[in-house]
Amino acid sequence: MTIFTNARLIDPEAQTDTLGWLRLDGNVIAETGTGTPPEGAHVDCAGKCLAPGIVDLGVKVSEPGERHKESFASAGRAAAAGGVTTIVTRPDTLNAIDTPEVLEFVQRRAASDAIVKVKHMSALTKGREGREMVEIGFMRDAGAVAFTDCDHVVADTKVLQRALTYAKSCGALVIGHPQDPCLSKGASATSGKFAALRGLPAVSPMAERMGLDRDLAMIEMTGASYHFDQITTSRALPALERAKQNGFDVTAGVSIHHLTLNELDVGDYRTFFKVKPPLRSEEDRLAMVGAVASGLVDVISSMHTPQDEESKRLPFEEAASGAVALETLLPAALRLYHAGQLTLPELFRAMSLNPAKRLGLETGRLSEGAPADLVLFDADAPFVLDRFTLRSKSKNTPFDGARMQGIVKGTWVDGQRVFEA
Repeated sequence: MTIFTNARLIDPEAQTDTLGWLRLDGNVIAETGTGTPPEGAHVDCAGKCLAPGIVDLGVKVSEPGERHKESFASAGRAAAAGGVTTIVTRPDTLNAIDTPEVLEFVQRRAASDAIVKVKHMSALTKGREGREMVEIGFMRDAGAVAFTDCDHVVADTKVLQRALTYAKSCGALVIGHPQDPCLSKGASATSGKFAALRGLPAVSPMAERMGLDRDLAMIEMTGASYHFDQITTSRALPALERAKQNGFDVTAGVSIHHLTLNELDVGDYRTFFKVKPPLRSEEDRLAMVGAVASGLVDVISSMHTPQDEESKRLPFEEAASGAVALETLLPAALRLYHAGQLTLPELFRAMSLNPAKRLGLETGRLSEGAPADLVLFDADAPFVLDRFTLRSKSKNTPFDGARMQGIVKGTWVDGQRVFEA
């Protein structure tokens, strides 16, 4: 029996932030309280924050195919150091995760190598090519928690309709990337004065709105459960709000980079800031922060996308998109807390509780009987990020050299400590 005492308990379910204690019974949370703690082996939290471990929806681990960029072992270490206790992997590997055999391979590799919990998503169509749907029923039985083609948008609406209809009959969750694929093809920035001055190929924010509207029509037609992986523009929010008010089974996420950075951060063609979708205007960023605070946008994720030096050290237009973020997700999110824009319970509602609920997982809570997946962190501790200290194999972070606050002191998975600062 382990008891965490003198802890600042961040409860995303009750939306409370209180000083108290928490007792574990084996691998589950037994009880919490604010008075005198019971007898037992104590872990003195010294007034630091104790919260449910982060459930990171949409992590790319580059196995199979590109293990030099990220392995399950390195991703697990990075996750634990960042307070992430469950990573939900994307199927956009070099060989797409689109058959039970490939899914079984990554499950075995994750179980043997990763020190945190790993759940896996399956491709929605074979090879993520948008022509023929995968065996959704078989893949779900094999353990896939959701189905997505990631940033390969299914352009053929007939194929998408069939896939959504079949997913609905199986009770499967589909995750989509709201973007018009023709408008966004080849774009590396958001259209506007900045992109024009820099001479960068750009895409209008309306491409996201158009992709969202198309997918919402398909959801209305089929009744499927659907999650939008990244909503990044204010123009998409009214349609999302109407869909929720109309009772559609839809949720939406946003990446930490679109919550904390804007298009001007690209500066003089800094490729570590090249992500997909491209960084948006400051007005869009603030709108997304407000949408998370109101609950309209449900999930904050890292969208962890490791890229090696060779694919990033290229002209901006040619450089690969994506950034690593397993270790930087929490301190970057705490920027919003220190700015007074989001409370800690609101942050962990979006980073822990909501993604767990959407995937049907028991974690993400501090309530009795929940798995003992926890993160202890000092929300105020300052540091300067050095990308070469990151535990990911790839070091492509836009926060290199940034002054940040928030250091993870310890991470527990099923009651076992997997990281200690």
